[in-house]
Amino acid sequence: MFKKTKKIPHLDYDSTVQKPMLHKSICTGETTAGFRDLAGGTFHDVMLVRDEEDLKEFMEMYGITERPETEY
Repeated sequence: MFKKTKKIPHLDYDSTVQKPMLHKSICTGETTAGFRDLAGGTFHDVMLVRDEEDLKEFMEMYGITERPETEY
C-alpha cells in the first residue's frame, strides 16, 4: 500500500575532485544540483532544485558558501 521512496545516496564533497554545479535543461528549464567530476567531466546529480529554498538546502547540506555555477 505504501511505497518506500529511495534515498538519494549521500555523496562526499571533495573540492579537489568535484565541483558543485547546477545543471539546467534547455528544453524544460528543470534545474538539478549536483557535482561535476573534474577528471572525467561526468555530472552526478543530487537533488532537483525547484526554488531558492531547495538551492539553499543543497548548499547547506554540503557546506557550499558561493552559488554554484550553472551549466546548460
